[in-house]
Amino acid sequence: MVFSSNVFLLYFLPLFLICYFICPKKFRNYVILLFSIVFYAYGAPDFILYLLGSTIANFYLVKAMRKTEKPSLKKLYCALAIIISLGLLVYYKYANFLIDNVNALIGLFGANAIRMAKVLLPIGISFFTFQSITYVIDTYRGNNEPMEKLTDYIVYIMMFPQLIAGPIVRYCDIESEIRHRDYKSSEFLQGFNRFIIGLSKKILIADVIGFQVDKLLAGDLAIMDSGTAWITIAAYTMQLYFDFAGYSDMAIGLGKIMGFHFPENFDNPYNSQSITEFWRRWHMTLGAFMRNYLYIPLGGNRCSKRRMYFNLWVVFLLSGLWHGASWNFVIWGAYHGFWLVLERMGLKKFYERIGKAPSVIITFIIAMVGWAIFRIEDLGQAFTFIGRLFAFDFSTFSISADSQFYTTLIVALVFSFLTLFPFGKKLQDAVYYKEHTLTGTVVLWVIAIFMLVFCLGALNATGFSPFIYFRF
Repeated sequence: MVFSSNVFLLYFLPLFLICYFICPKKFRNYVILLFSIVFYAYGAPDFILYLLGSTIANFYLVKAMRKTEKPSLKKLYCALAIIISLGLLVYYKYANFLIDNVNALIGLFGANAIRMAKVLLPIGISFFTFQSITYVIDTYRGNNEPMEKLTDYIVYIMMFPQLIAGPIVRYCDIESEIRHRDYKSSEFLQGFNRFIIGLSKKILIADVIGFQVDKLLAGDLAIMDSGTAWITIAAYTMQLYFDFAGYSDMAIGLGKIMGFHFPENFDNPYNSQSITEFWRRWHMTLGAFMRNYLYIPLGGNRCSKRRMYFNLWVVFLLSGLWHGASWNFVIWGAYHGFWLVLERMGLKKFYERIGKAPSVIITFIIAMVGWAIFRIEDLGQAFTFIGRLFAFDFSTFSISADSQFYTTLIVALVFSFLTLFPFGKKLQDAVYYKEHTLTGTVVLWVIAIFMLVFCLGALNATGFSPFIYFRF
């Protein structure tokens, strides 16, 4: 089940909200739990028992870890909990990749290939794995006490708004809200408004652009002219951002309707003046996870420069591999690691000298080239496409797309860079966070309902609404 579907918008969500708000507060976690299980089972019925089993096992292992006073046992319980979570992730996400690469290697020596049934990837497995790991490690470090009720812990792991594609929520950030939440009508409106903004980003921008991107990339990339190539990668850059940021907006909005305050996941990343800044603004909860649970334990930047560069490369190689079990993702991670190291070696000083606007443009181009590697899994095709970007061949530039595609792409680009200007930042803050007067509240409700109806009409007209990050 996806948020941008008739099943969710017309049946699941209204029924959930009715049950949630008519129930006494003490039963609301059970409502979330029941609907979350149904939500996940609708899309991955074969995996729901494994997810529940690993979640229950982690709950009791962490309780045992916290009770014991023996350091060796504490480490053992912690290791077992992490192994259970990572074991499922490695098997379901990387088994096919590992077997394919082993077969390619042993095939060089004439050995017979290893045969194994293809493993299907459960949706959202990376996100709930990371959340369970944060709970285990934070409890081991003493940052929080373990949950007392099993059902509350399952709610934390399986809460449907952020179960499939994040944001990655640390337990310590919502610990008190799982136990007790206050309801505010103003936050309900903010949450509903945020959900509609995300839905509009997804259906009215990402899907419109994505339909054309898929058609363009299905052609012969070797004969694509440079103009078409740049339009294509700019369109995919917008599609990916509005798709994923739209989902995050919807998750944050649904959380706020329920009384939860999930962390922000995007902060206008294409406004960045360096790749370092880009990664502070793009998928911020993943960046925080990588920093707190990998980069800092490796030594972070409190070490020699060579070791710091090594730490960055390791983090971004693993970040690339987290995005998908394919070599293009590993190369994409290495590509970003290269630019991060280069910036620490002096490139950031160059950006400071040339000023804000040129730095933003350069960073945006670097990010777009990286997205080409990210999008095109065949590395040979990916590098062919990048070659066409820089072939400077505009002689046959022509894209047979309707005006809706170009209009949507221009709108996406404008909104991506709007907050570079003070009025754009004020507008964003007013729409996302500001509490409004009665008149403003009525206006927002009218706009939100109108946009919901418009999104439903567009969804029914096209039927095209896959979420890119579901594969991760």
